[in-house]
Amino acid sequence: MSSGRGRGRIRRRLTLGAAGLAAAVLLALAGPGVGAAHALVLGGPCVGHKVRTLPFSTGKVEVFKTRGYVCAVTTAKRAGARKAMSVSVQARGSRPVRDKGRYARRAGPVTVHAGHRCVRVTGSVSGRGVSTGWILC
Repeated sequence: MSSGRGRGRIRRRLTLGAAGLAAAVLLALAGPGVGAAHALVLGGPCVGHKVRTLPFSTGKVEVFKTRGYVCAVTTAKRAGARKAMSVSVQARGSRPVRDKGRYARRAGPVTVHAGHRCVRVTGSVSGRGVSTGWILC
């Protein structure tokens, strides 16, 4: 009889191996000329270069971009009890992609393929928030 423990170990090793491979591929795609200010963010909610931080009284929206994709996440200033939060990204000519609900720490990430189009980003925590015009054109 084979034990379930052995199969669990194999699954964990495969998962860790796949995560390591994905990180290596992303670093290779970043290229050798990528400085610390332009390094890819790995392990966070979004992958890519952080291009904007949009602060407001109850939190912030962070915007990332990589290879034509734009990703955004809203983070509350104070984690704790669940509160109404949202984040939205809209590429010009497309419908917005949203994450809206009651969260303790963060809404999102939401990602859209923008290509070379402008995007509009909004985010809010407890009824207060920020909205951009068309950015990243």
